[in-house]
Order: sequence, then C-alpha cells, then structure tokens
Amino acid sequence: MSEFDAIFVGAGHNSLACAAHLALKGWKTAVFEKNPVSGGAVQTREVTLPGFRHDLGAMNLSLFAGSGFHKKYANELKSAGLEFVPAADCFASVFPDGRWFGVSTDIEKTAGRLSHFSQEDADAWRRLAGGFMGEAEHLFRLLGSPMSARSLAGTGWNLWRKKGVKGSLDTAKLLLSSPRAWLDETFVSPHVKATLAAWGMHLDFAPDIAAGAVFPYLESMANQSFGMVIGKGGADTVIRALENMLAKAGGKVFHDAEIVEIMTSGGKATGVRLANGETHTATKAVIAGVAPGALAGKLLPRGSGDTGFDGAMKKFRHAPGTMMIHLALDGLPDWKAGAELKNFAYVHIAPSLDQMARTYQQAIAGLLPDEPVLVVGQPTTVDQSRAPDGQHVLWVQVRALPAQVQGDAAGEIEPAHWDEIKERYADRALALIERHAPGLSGKVLGRSVFSPADLERENPNLVGGDQVCGSHHISQNFLFRPAPGYARWNTPITNLHLIGAATWPGAGTGAGSGFMLAQQLAGA
Repeated sequence: MSEFDAIFVGAGHNSLACAAHLALKGWKTAVFEKNPVSGGAVQTREVTLPGFRHDLGAMNLSLFAGSGFHKKYANELKSAGLEFVPAADCFASVFPDGRWFGVSTDIEKTAGRLSHFSQEDADAWRRLAGGFMGEAEHLFRLLGSPMSARSLAGTGWNLWRKKGVKGSLDTAKLLLSSPRAWLDETFVSPHVKATLAAWGMHLDFAPDIAAGAVFPYLESMANQSFGMVIGKGGADTVIRALENMLAKAGGKVFHDAEIVEIMTSGGKATGVRLANGETHTATKAVIAGVAPGALAGKLLPRGSGDTGFDGAMKKFRHAPGTMMIHLALDGLPDWKAGAELKNFAYVHIAPSLDQMARTYQQAIAGLLPDEPVLVVGQPTTVDQSRAPDGQHVLWVQVRALPAQVQGDAAGEIEPAHWDEIKERYADRALALIERHAPGLSGKVLGRSVFSPADLERENPNLVGGDQVCGSHHISQNFLFRPAPGYARWNTPITNLHLIGAATWPGAGTGAGSGFMLAQQLAGA
C-alpha cells in the first residue's frame, strides 16, 4: 500500500493536467489508468497500417492551445515535447449542387467565397469578425471560470460595464438561441448556414435545440481569427507532454491499473482499491475522471450517502453515439467541388439544417440515419509526419448514431448489434463521401472502423459511443453540469471530486475541469 496526497481515476488529459499542476505545487500525485496507455479520448495509434498514425478521438487541439493551462505552462509543455501544427484553411462544407464554402484565416479569402453566395452574408461576416474579440472576452471568461456565484457575478458585471444593457441582452440571447435561430437572423444563404451549423452537431446541438448557437459562433469566429492547430505527429503529443511534465514534477502514472473501488470512511474519500487487490491511500483528494454513471453502485458500491446525487448520476443523459472510420490512403480525396478543398483540415458533409435535424432525430429514435453527418478530417494536409511520404490518413467522424440499433431509416440494414453491422454502415458513410470525392475507394490502403460499441469498450466514459461524455443541452450544462449543486467538481463525499467532459465546462481538449479544480485545491 502506498500513500499519496491525490489519487486520480483515469489518465485522460484533464486528470493529467490536474495532477501536473498539483505536483508542481508540492502534492504527491498518482494517476491510475486501466488501459496500457494514457489519453482517454485523446489518443493516436496505428490502427490501419504501420506508419499511418490516426487520432482515435480528438483531432483539433485549438482548445488546448488556447487554454488557461497552456497559457500558464506553455514553456514547460514545449520542453516536455508538445508540438502544434497550424492550419490556415480550417473547415469547409460541400453540397449536393457541387458548391462549397470554407473558412480560412485570411478574411479576404473567406469573404470572397461568401460573396459568391451572398454579398449580404459577406458583409455580415466582416461585422461578426470585427466584433469578435470584444464578444469573445465575455464568452471565454464565462467558459473558463468555475460555476460559482462569485465568478458568474464577476462575468455579468464585466459584461454590463463594457456592453451596457442592450449589449448584455444580445450576449444572453446568443447563449440561449438555437443554431437555426441565430443563423436565420444573421445569414441569408442556406449553404453558409449549413456550414456553420455543422459545428453544433459536434456538441449534441442539432439545429433546433436551444442554447446551441454559441458553439457554431465561437468555432467559426475563432477559426477566422486564430486558425486551428492539430498535434505534430498526432493529438497524443498533448498526452506525452503532460506525462513528461508530471514525471518531472515527481508525479506517477500507473498503466494496466484498474481502480474498481473508491474507498470511503465517515463520509470522506480515503483511497482506492485496484482490480488486483492493491489499495492506496489518498490524504487530500480522490479525483475521478469518469462518466457520472460509473460512481454509485460501481466505484462507490454503497453509493455516496446522498440518494439525490446518486440518482442524478445514474440519470445523467448521454448524447447520441459516433462512429469513427480511419483510412490509410495513397492520396487525398479528389473533391469534385474544387481542388482547394484538399487544403482544409476539416470538410463537413452536412448539406442543410433540415438534413441535420432529421439525422439527429433518427438517431434519437434508435434508427440508423439514412444520411449521417460526416466530419472528414484531413490531418496530413497540414502534418505529413502522420503517414509515409506521399501518403495520407483520413479521419472520418460519423454523427449522430444510436447506441442500440432499433431500425434503419433507409430500410437496408436489419437491426442488430453494432458488431454485426458496423462495416455495412461504414460503407454507407464512405459512399456518401464518394459522391463528393469520386475515386476515394480506389485510394484506400487500409481501413479501421470503430462503432459506438467499440468506442465504449475502448473508453467506458464514451457511453453508447457518446464522444462528448454527456449531452450539453441547457438542462445539463453550466450550473447543471453534471447536476445542480455539483458544478464545481464536488460530490457529497468529502475529498472526492469528479472531473472530465461530463463536468463543467464540458467536452473538448481545453483541460478546463482538471486545471480549475487543481487551482481550487492548491489555492492558486
């Protein structure tokens, strides 16, 4: 048995960032991970052919690059091996009529493309981009602060002082609007609206769901203003750097070390028990980077002692599932809408607001969507180190899918477990790409498909293949994430804390929950 100040359940990036900060503040920290490698949803592996490195989950590291943790520890992370690669051509969408629209850091390029759809939209884009830094100050402050009365009051006061009553109401309206409502008020072209709305689908916001507008707004304006970054050689550059930084500070990471119980005594977390029977003591904190449903009756066999909390954790709602398709290619897709599309980090295939809404509703109803939303990542267009010379990897995220398949909206695939039908459904997704990039199938050297069930097997936090670890709808966000009264990473058990995408500020690579909790525990 060993004694530590803080013990972490799981080695995702939030846990590693939290452990590193505490270790640098003098805490004795230990991270236990059930898998042979760290990273959670931020991993890179060769899953098709040797030499082809595929991001299994997150690819876009812009949130980490802009995070409070990176701002504080940029030098240490760089020394520990962190490397970013910038993408100036950030994201685009292709459409059935052969047209496309994309956002690049050169505003003249973006506005020029917009003018082909609508001069009114080009003018609106310039206005939004011109006012973004002023708006971003308040939104980033909200998203980068703890969910406490003090921080919310400070954010509200700063907003009112700088924008006045009308400006404050405009910001509140943006935070509460659905993607469709905001897009209809702001733009004319359906192509432009669809391009931006696709970002809402990344965070469980179909076009008509309230409080989803802020995500397409932030993603589009941030990409316009700052560009996008991915990891040199793979997203796991973040994980390796965090591990190196933690080790240098004296922290420890244990792999193949599954925690099966968080031990408590007198309403206080005291340590953990591993699957092999080992026990370890935590004198200050046990910090669990797990989905809420993993607590009561599992890691906490007798519950937390608070039936309301336990019930809320069991009822925590997850978003629809995702399929990941990884391809090794001998060349990038030949997008028939335009060769320039080969330069973009992301190409969305999500042709309209109505199609996205229909796809989402089909998935919620347990149906395989007839036309899923596709996020086609082309990381080797900006980082050739991920594949052998002249060859490429393709990262395809298929949204939104049911965890359990009850039927097929297209009437082609009989309901069955994902293990039996995943390859057929992957064929449907790839055929959709082939419509926009003829000849793709002839470029494929290797293929690997991860169904929603596979994703959960790899990482139990991705319940039902939910890659954002919980719906971000307003009833389960902000002060309600993961449940009312527990938005500050607290639980009813003293010294037991919950972090990760299921907690405030939600999904993404920003390490917000881990870093803010670490600051809270260490006093700075």
